[in-house]
Amino acid sequence: MRSYINLFIFVILACLVSNGFAQQPDGSKEVDTSSFPYTAEIIGNDVYVRSGPGTNFYHCGKLNTGDKVKVVGKQFSWSRVVPPAGSFSWISMQYVEIAPNDQAVGTVTGDNVRVYAGSDYVKPLYSTTLQGKLSKGEKVKLLGEQMDDYYKIAAPPFAYLWVSTKFTKPVPEPVVAPPVAPTPPPVEVKVEPNEPADANATTAVVPVPVAPKSPLEKYRELKEQVKAEHDKPADQQDYTDLKKSLLEIANDKEAGNAARFAQFVVRQIEGYELAFAVDKEVQLQNEQLEKVKAGINKARTTRLAEVETMGKFAIVGEFQTYLTYGPGHYRILNEAGKMACYALPAAGASQMNLKGFVGQKVGLVGTIEPHLPTKKALVRFTEIVKQ
Repeated sequence: MRSYINLFIFVILACLVSNGFAQQPDGSKEVDTSSFPYTAEIIGNDVYVRSGPGTNFYHCGKLNTGDKVKVVGKQFSWSRVVPPAGSFSWISMQYVEIAPNDQAVGTVTGDNVRVYAGSDYVKPLYSTTLQGKLSKGEKVKLLGEQMDDYYKIAAPPFAYLWVSTKFTKPVPEPVVAPPVAPTPPPVEVKVEPNEPADANATTAVVPVPVAPKSPLEKYRELKEQVKAEHDKPADQQDYTDLKKSLLEIANDKEAGNAARFAQFVVRQIEGYELAFAVDKEVQLQNEQLEKVKAGINKARTTRLAEVETMGKFAIVGEFQTYLTYGPGHYRILNEAGKMACYALPAAGASQMNLKGFVGQKVGLVGTIEPHLPTKKALVRFTEIVKQ
């Protein structure tokens, strides 16, 4: 009998404890913060909103008592929140093309374009907290400002900021009654008396409304499609549409666990895309290396031909007259247009007609000796050949 009494007392105490936990001191219901998202109220003034979970991250704005934020996650003593009103992000101008008919809309022109947490207190060059990446073709909302080759844009759906949890107080979501659809008036059907039946008449089929799929069902279907896409050859894989659909689930504040699952698969896709990009870069570098090798071989072949030519001639260059030392004196200019040496026809070749060679690239056959007046080289040539 005594054990039954003890059990009865235990049950009563448990009920009292549970009721105590179910109520806040002000009589309102306690908010369950073990799952996300939930709404929190700021309980201090000049509370910094930071780019990351810690005071070492730069601040992106301030909140005051009574302001509300949507909390979507936690890390230690910091709450990850949906960017409050007035928040923005930075994106490099070189990867954004502005729509000609709408200056407030930009289209991303590169892959894996980085988006950084924006702050009015930190220049874009030093705003180094990465919020996520955008793919080619995605749209961004331009906020009409630019600085240091960066556009100020509205924070994308994947962007989050951080607030110290000690300055937040969870508050219950307002209960919104679902709208009641008006009852359609009855349809009166007029039947003519003695009307003969139509043998060819068909019975109208009323479509049965299909309930929309839950985020978790959509996630499972998309996950299977990602797996099927990954089984294809690398050059045939395309995750653009799948990634976009998964991001819609990941950024849905009401999707619960499906949002977290979808975010995980998005990261997997980004890993696949990074591997593709690295492989493509390696292939590009290999192609460039082959081109460099081909250029080196071509230059080597040309140089060898020049060496073979130089084996016959004492000098090769542009043939020019040089009257400083009197008529019959010449000089050779190199490819840079500078004088390489002086030239004089040998004793047995002094009667050669050299006018047709002036200004032409030639090769001189002869001997090299010092040019005493200038201490430079002098070629006494017995033969001159156009090149």
